[in-house]
Amino acid sequence: MSRALPSPSPIDSVPPVGPWFLLAIQHVLVMYAGAVAVPLIVAGALHLSRADTAFLVSADLFCCGLATLVQSLGLGGFGIRLPVVMAATFACVGPMIAIGGNPALGLPYVFGANIVAGVLGILAAPLIGRLLKLFPAVVTGTVITAIGLTLLGVAVNWAAGGVGTADYGSPANLAIAAAVLLGVLAVLRHGRGFIANIGVLLGLAAGTVLAALLGRMDFSGLGDAAWLAPVMPFHFGLPKFEPWSIVTMCVVVFIVFVESTGMFLALGDIVERPVDRPTLVRGLRVDGLATLFGGVFNAFPDTSYSQNIGLVSITGVRSRWVCVLAGVLLIALGLVPKLAVLVAAIPPAVLGGAGLVMFGMVTANGIRVLGHVDFHTRRHNLLIVAVGIGLAMTPVVAPTIFDQLPKALAPLLHNGILLATLGCVGLNLWFNGLGSRALPSTPEPLVPERDAP
Repeated sequence: MSRALPSPSPIDSVPPVGPWFLLAIQHVLVMYAGAVAVPLIVAGALHLSRADTAFLVSADLFCCGLATLVQSLGLGGFGIRLPVVMAATFACVGPMIAIGGNPALGLPYVFGANIVAGVLGILAAPLIGRLLKLFPAVVTGTVITAIGLTLLGVAVNWAAGGVGTADYGSPANLAIAAAVLLGVLAVLRHGRGFIANIGVLLGLAAGTVLAALLGRMDFSGLGDAAWLAPVMPFHFGLPKFEPWSIVTMCVVVFIVFVESTGMFLALGDIVERPVDRPTLVRGLRVDGLATLFGGVFNAFPDTSYSQNIGLVSITGVRSRWVCVLAGVLLIALGLVPKLAVLVAAIPPAVLGGAGLVMFGMVTANGIRVLGHVDFHTRRHNLLIVAVGIGLAMTPVVAPTIFDQLPKALAPLLHNGILLATLGCVGLNLWFNGLGSRALPSTPEPLVPERDAP
């Protein structure tokens, strides 16, 4: 008698075609605004032409799609094989503007530095993977909580209409965001099965319809956008190399590694497939590969987006194949500018309503991990959490506090997640030490890790 093959895990299962497509669109919509913000900020600071700005956005989406495919699908020694969506990191904005805006350098030096930093990042990933022992539950729980708390400010600003907009905080923006929030909550409360899984998408769709009825959809540029525009490598010229530019972008890659480590540990906990050292190394290699892609195709270093981790937490849909299809859709958006313009027409207020739920869920998952920490016999763990949260919120509540310090430190000091991570790791080493436990090289539950009494 033949034995039935075991069913694939929820992470490896492929949804039916219709739900699969809708779930992938949901992932694209929740990350799109953040993804395109990076090229728009850089292009604006460097005074690029409208055509070059459009190309930078397309190249960014194209590379986001490639990185997402490799990360979720897995390719040889690359890819964490979890539901991850990759997109441009804000940690690269300041350094890229500084290099690209230097009259003696320019964009070719930016992308040359990306190529070198990407290659070095791929080679350094195994070394970074050995640092996983520095992330027990008290550190990972605090970092996950910090990720959610620092991003809640992003959701609030979206709900108000976006920082710098003329109608920031207008009643119309707040009403749209509230409608989306209530819509998402209503679907999650009363929906069943697949309907509940696409609660965020349905909320976004309802908010988009409401925004259109209020005349707040901006379709400018749709008529001029091309149907098909290939993303050609080295659009801004052949890459050039300068030592300090390379060092600067290597620092950015290290920052991405630290961010991604926290994100991957959080995601592994959410989908109940804890991240071990080999898995982390495969994920970090894609961070390096994505930076290399950015150097070749004139884009940016990518990291795993916490918006999408929050979405996985809300919907409970763990299939990595949903993110694989999201990667395909991002590539399509990069190659078909008209589609990109349509997605960009969704007002920030619509995204803000959904963001409040998603980022709040990331915070809640961090608190859940902290529930496994011993706060009774190791009361100093409370100090680690307290200081870590305080560091995370410092640049959020006081954005100009570090303005008098050297600009070179900006990528570190203005990144609350990175401050929390480094602070918690340092304090945990001070109070708890490394301990005697060796880090496994085969899959074992690492998150949440219960502290020894």
